[in-house]
Amino acid sequence: MTKDSVNILDVEIDNISKVDLLEKLRSGGMVVTPNVDHLVKLQEDMEFRQAYKAATYRVCDSQILMWLSRFSKNPIQEKISGSDLFPSFCQHYKDDLSVKIFLLGAAEGVALRAQQRINQRVGRKIVVDAHSPSYSFLDDDVESRSIVSRINRSGATVLAIGVGAPKQEKWLLRYRSQLVTAKVQLAIGATIDFEAGHVPRAPVGGSELGLEWLYRLMREPQRLWRRYLVDDMTFFWLLLKHQRMQSCRRTAIPPAASNSYKS
Repeated sequence: MTKDSVNILDVEIDNISKVDLLEKLRSGGMVVTPNVDHLVKLQEDMEFRQAYKAATYRVCDSQILMWLSRFSKNPIQEKISGSDLFPSFCQHYKDDLSVKIFLLGAAEGVALRAQQRINQRVGRKIVVDAHSPSYSFLDDDVESRSIVSRINRSGATVLAIGVGAPKQEKWLLRYRSQLVTAKVQLAIGATIDFEAGHVPRAPVGGSELGLEWLYRLMREPQRLWRRYLVDDMTFFWLLLKHQRMQSCRRTAIPPAASNSYKS
């Protein structure tokens, strides 16, 4: 762990501001946005963990993780969700004509609507193409290679993929090396739906209080109840278990152990 990261459940989270991140992305990089759900999945899903290790930046997308980091010597300075980062990225690079974005994700027609709205807001064709893949595209190599070819033909320098975790991160792990010009890859979850106006975002106050999950659960209970009420509740058990293991490791080392190799 470096001084610029915080470790939670053996996942390194970069301690970086959104402004600094936007500037660093001039040089390219893959961005993932850890939250409670991600940290739970990362404990068991090894390919997801490999994707996280391959990422250039891992930025906090959870108020709960923000609060937990306050118990460390290096508390996370800013929450950077994909749905905050992406519109900021578009605004930051609106006058840089070399920046061209490809949107990959959401239901049929939604990505195209997001493309139209973003370009209208920015004032230029910053999003050069958009595509909604099939539900099973991650495990369909033919479809995935076709998508890679389309991204390459578009000349996009940025790929914003929003198909949910861990699918979007795994797809990037498998295929990002085949992207010719898209040297920036942003894994942005439901952001394409938000940009299209297809799904409303949680109120700002609710997000700051760590209640965005409740807002989303109330809007989509059938799809999200298991994620928030079953799967994510194991996070706190995992955290407690991890803390106990760390304490046991510390107490198991004899006080004189550090001098045992001195002559």
